[in-house]
Amino acid sequence: MNKLNVVLFLCNWGPHAAFQTLQDQKAPIPEEIRMVRVPCSGRVTRALILKCFEMGADGVLIAGCESGSCRYGTGNSAALTRIDHMRRVLHLLGVGSDRLRWGGFLPDDAPGMMAFLEGFCHDLRRLGKTPIVPPAPAEERPVTEAAVASLLKRHDIYACQDCGKCSSACPLTLTGKPFSPRGLATHLMTGAVNAPEVLNDLWGCITCGLCDDRCPSGVHFPDFIRDLRILHRSGNGPGPEAHGGFFQSLMRTMTSPSLRPNRWEDAADKLEVDPQSPVLFFGGCAPYFDTYFTRFRDVHTEAILHDAIRLLNFFDIRPRVLAEERCCGHDLLWSGDRENFVKLAQLNADSFHAAGIEEIITACPECYHTLTHHYAELGIALPCRVTHLFELADREIAKGAIGFKALGRKATFQDPCRLSRLGKKADLPRKLIGRLALKGFDEMTDRGASALCCGNCAWTGCDRYTKALQLKRLRQAKETGSDLLITACPKCQIHLRCAMEDPFHGNDLAMDMMDLTSLLAKTIQWE
Repeated sequence: MNKLNVVLFLCNWGPHAAFQTLQDQKAPIPEEIRMVRVPCSGRVTRALILKCFEMGADGVLIAGCESGSCRYGTGNSAALTRIDHMRRVLHLLGVGSDRLRWGGFLPDDAPGMMAFLEGFCHDLRRLGKTPIVPPAPAEERPVTEAAVASLLKRHDIYACQDCGKCSSACPLTLTGKPFSPRGLATHLMTGAVNAPEVLNDLWGCITCGLCDDRCPSGVHFPDFIRDLRILHRSGNGPGPEAHGGFFQSLMRTMTSPSLRPNRWEDAADKLEVDPQSPVLFFGGCAPYFDTYFTRFRDVHTEAILHDAIRLLNFFDIRPRVLAEERCCGHDLLWSGDRENFVKLAQLNADSFHAAGIEEIITACPECYHTLTHHYAELGIALPCRVTHLFELADREIAKGAIGFKALGRKATFQDPCRLSRLGKKADLPRKLIGRLALKGFDEMTDRGASALCCGNCAWTGCDRYTKALQLKRLRQAKETGSDLLITACPKCQIHLRCAMEDPFHGNDLAMDMMDLTSLLAKTIQWE
């Protein structure tokens, strides 16, 4: 049996004194234990816990102070909350919630510390190794002028007319951020491939595609940024990932072939699904989002998935759901990790083929764009067609005899970049909104192909400028006089709800938010 690896995060205060007593006494501390001393158990983040499992840990222990003795007052409560969240994540992943444990200790409790360590290791030996395969060390490839020149040529960046329309349209530039698509292109064409300005702009871009929409030369800048990140990541490592890289780690763990996620375990019994159907509903990362962002205002993106299936049921479709569903990999690719994206995409394609899937339906614009575009671009062939839920709903509703219950709300709409701009389907959600029995509907100043992004993509580059962009978007929504903001992407909900937490402006900008899928499912009826 392979040796087990246990990471012990040890609070610097009471727990460390107890552990040091064991060391002084030469106590037989289990050989699986690898101790990491931290200032407080409350400093151990969810990203750090998940990173341990990604890198090969079979179990994680967090030892904090005994209840009521934390030097910082709230360290224990913060740690326990995060552990509760992470046990849920580990369960969803199929790793097992029992591989993470907490203990509280006073300085003189060396016997209790020993029992804690021995008890956990005993239980872990019964569980065995995790199914997660640690990633192989990435081969470092220096970012050279020749490699960048090849990218510039491939994406036709040399066609740039230096007109500045990209920068004048860029929502980040307009918030005051020292960022310019044209400036980045100019730096790279002059050979400054590793200049600080290049790295800042590379990871600061939100890849919303507004520059692409305005470029008279037809330069598709988001795809260039994506491939440039892939190149730089191989030579300079990952860029600044939001939330400590939690979601990138999450997706990398899913590249392990033996992993068996429990993706739909809590929902399948509540929904009308057919385990033999050739039509698959692909949900995406919503359960993980809800667990991670549970402290935000009413984030319930998993409800969108349930409502999507209920809407399919209304159209007499009982889709299949895969209990072992993995993420599509969108965030890995757009944060530069193409190698692991391809691994994840291939596992998904293999699972679709093995299940005999003929059609995939998804309500997530990022999943839809990834499955329909990026898989094929990188040579991953899907054995089925991919349909966005809105396409199916529009087709079914057009058959007639369908109406909607009156909804006494005035609404406006937040366009998802991957559907409205990159996917060129801005009219599709509006056709469905036009069928709803709303009290009124008014567009924001920037809308459709010109809509402002929610402020972030692939969990990279989150800063004060992206926050300013989110606040600007909420102000535009408020200016319409609407009391309901309709979204069509779970991340739009998360980012805009995050902005509503702003201590200075949040209360003035708070408004109800609901995904279009949920609105359709809750109000649709036969006439």
